[in-house]
This record gives sequence, C-alpha cells and structure tokens, in this order.
Amino acid sequence: MSVPRPHTPAPNASLANHLLDHYGERIARSRRPYILGLSGLQGSGKSTLAREMKAQAEARGWPAEILSLDDFYYSRADRELMAQQIHPLLRTRGVPGTHEIELLLSVLAALPHASEKLPVSWPRFDKGRDTRTPPSRWPRVTRAPKMVIVEGWALGIRPQLQAALEEPVNALERVEDPDGNWRHWVNKQLRGYQPLWRKFDALIVLQAPGWEVVRRWRGETEQGLLTRRAPLAMDATAMARFLQHFERLSRHALTTLPALADSCVEYDDDRHVTGLTHA
Repeated sequence: MSVPRPHTPAPNASLANHLLDHYGERIARSRRPYILGLSGLQGSGKSTLAREMKAQAEARGWPAEILSLDDFYYSRADRELMAQQIHPLLRTRGVPGTHEIELLLSVLAALPHASEKLPVSWPRFDKGRDTRTPPSRWPRVTRAPKMVIVEGWALGIRPQLQAALEEPVNALERVEDPDGNWRHWVNKQLRGYQPLWRKFDALIVLQAPGWEVVRRWRGETEQGLLTRRAPLAMDATAMARFLQHFERLSRHALTTLPALADSCVEYDDDRHVTGLTHA
C-alpha cells in the first residue's frame, strides 16, 4: 500500500500518528512488547520521531520505551583497546562492532518482565565526553511497556558481499585502511547484529535522498553544536573525516534498506515527506 505525499511537509506529529494508526491493531493485541525498529541515517530525524511516537503511544494508553543504538556504544576506554588490538579506526565510535549488542538484546529480553522487584535499566551515552554516563543516571523501568522503539542508524542492514569490499569508497579507506582489514572486520561484525534485527516486529526506514544530503544534514547538526560551543563539537574538517567512517555502509543502506522495510518514509532534501509506503 502506498500513501503518496508529494512535496508536502509532514510534521513529526502527523507522521507518528499515521505510523501508530498503521501498527496500532498489532500493538494492541500483542501479548508482549511490540518492537519497532526505526532506522535512519545521520540527521534524518529518527530520534525526534521516536520521541513523538512514544508520547502519542502513551496518550493512547500504551506504555512505551525508546532504546537508542547510540546508547550502547562501547566506552572510550574499550574502544581504545579495540584500536590497539584490532585496528586504529575502531577508536571512533559508530560502525558495527563498536556497540555492545549483547547488552541491548538482554535489555529487550528483560523488559517484558519489568517490575518494582525486577527493574530494568540500560546505558546512556554522553557524546560530549565520548563515553557512558554513570549508572546512577541510566533509565530505570519498573513496568513492562506495550511498545518498544529501537532507533539507530542503518538498523536492519545486512553484510555486504565480499567483492564489494575490495575497492575503497573514500580517502579514509584508501589511506588508513589500504589493505581492507578494517572494512572486512566491520562487515563481519554485522553478522552479530542480525539477531537484533530479527527481534523487530516491524522495521520503519527513514529514507534520505542520497549520501550527499545526509552529509549536509549531519553538518548542519554539528554547526549547531559549534554555535553552542558544545564539548567535542567538530569543525568542518573533523566532520568530513568522521563521516567517512560511515560512508560505505550508509551508501549500502540507502540502496538496500527500502526493500527490507515494513514501512519506508521518503524524504526530500529538506526533510519533507514525499512518500510513505507500507509492505
């Protein structure tokens, strides 16, 4: 079923309402928390949409929780060890292999049983400090949710074919991964993410027009952080290098995820919804 919205801005409230209407019957009758995967590349607005969906779900009487893939990054110290033992590029968070997927899976397994006697908590990642916050600041849930939104970049993506890994896609890969060890290792780690993808009852993909637009969106976000003088905000040169860590799998996601999605939201260059398709 396709619901075209040509060139019409769709506020997050309207989009969230439509998606909850579409999945509402399934959420309502599910005997366990209904798990929605919300996948979008950097700057696509997935976190904002997830918060709006949570608020609207709870207004409908469905307790809801959001788990962000970003909160399950390994700590800076852990990634430093990975950089020394596996590859220096793993010092930078983001790619598959830099998330503690087993911990996220254990949280999903515990949430259906959450209670005052069995509270469930999970990490919060402080991007300004590039490490996890103290456990005292982690969320703590004491009732089972009706819906769980798992949001993150490129959720649902599958490993690339080996042949696709041979040629570097940018200067970072050519100069800092000339033998391809890093990208082959990252691709292999994606296999360990597939059990998480299989937990999703439905996958919603926020589809950007292309990689160059994603770069612009992410740059706009960083410029806002620079203006506010946020800790560890990156200038244009640092941002360009940072994004090269994501380019390979972002391009792969752009070409493969729509076909894997249960719902695909298409955006134009200014994040206006131009199409919404349900499988």
